[in-house]
Amino acid sequence: MSNTTHLGPVPQRITVDAEQVRRLVADQFPQWAGLPVRPVADGGWDNWTFHLGSEMSVRLPSAAEYALAVDKEHRWLPELAPRLPLPISTPLGKGEPGAGYPFSWSIYQWLDGEPAIADRIADPVQFAVDLAGFLAALQSVDTADGPRPGKHNWFRGGTLRTYDGEARRALATLDGHVDVDLAREIWKSALDARWDGVESWFHGDVAQGNLLLDDGKLAAVIDFGTCGVGDPSCDLAVAWTLLTADGRQAFRERLSVGEATWARGRGWVLWKTLVTCAHTVDKPTRRPRAHSASSAKSLPSTRPVAAPQRRWQRARRPVEASGRRLVLDVPRLEEALRLVARRHSGLRIYLLPDDCSGYPSSTASSTTAPP
Repeated sequence: MSNTTHLGPVPQRITVDAEQVRRLVADQFPQWAGLPVRPVADGGWDNWTFHLGSEMSVRLPSAAEYALAVDKEHRWLPELAPRLPLPISTPLGKGEPGAGYPFSWSIYQWLDGEPAIADRIADPVQFAVDLAGFLAALQSVDTADGPRPGKHNWFRGGTLRTYDGEARRALATLDGHVDVDLAREIWKSALDARWDGVESWFHGDVAQGNLLLDDGKLAAVIDFGTCGVGDPSCDLAVAWTLLTADGRQAFRERLSVGEATWARGRGWVLWKTLVTCAHTVDKPTRRPRAHSASSAKSLPSTRPVAAPQRRWQRARRPVEASGRRLVLDVPRLEEALRLVARRHSGLRIYLLPDDCSGYPSSTASSTTAPP
């Protein structure tokens, strides 16, 4: 892929309400016209999501760029589903523009579960192994004719150099708040880590909101809007955003990840972290608005919270934002990052060593972010 890929402007998102969804369903799927429609809490960024009865959901892209994934999902998710060890959301019907809504949209089966927030995971190591097993199965699926990186998934599976401009702008913004020289060196190492060119399937947005738990165990994986075929290192970001140190090691071993791939995965999470932090500095109470939606879609809320600090969490230069503290500490180049993001009360970010034996307490109190 070219190093000069242009991500384009930020997508212009539109709003959708429940009444509009009712009209769409009634007009195009009359067999489900009588089912109640209500918004899904935290329904996502790329799509507006609504419950349709108790066993289905309606997903409507929030911008033209996100609508590019609809045909891909209908083409590939039914083929991927039987080859994977956990349930994934699969489409039941494809809708067309109507009722004032301009894009294609989908009806999906509803998968029960709760988001994989760290303190709800029963066994962090087993969770990491199960997640790695799912990704290994996904990577083993035949890639023939699969969707290569492009605008449909914001170039996930392609080169990290696509995001170099965003990363550099974020570093410029954060100069004086974090050790930008060290962050630049980590970023350069990720850019220089060569991919062997062996393509595989990837999810593209392995994050806590897309991983569902049942009784504390990984039960399903949802939202394949950024899936594709290419370099799967983007799926490794979860190693730093959700897994414990022991879980991260088990995750890496289960996937047999080499140094170069691990470095690229570290680059993915560094890019997201830098963009999040930069927008927290610029606009501390607003969701990050990146140069493109490539970074916005997977980022947590940017309302920081104060959190109790252990010795290894103490920031040399903490970022202050609206009276809340975003704790940043980058102690070593050779050991990457730890990103603990989006608890129910807001954003908590720590950049920590890869081999850190401590882990933020799942029951630690924190200051609640403003509504």
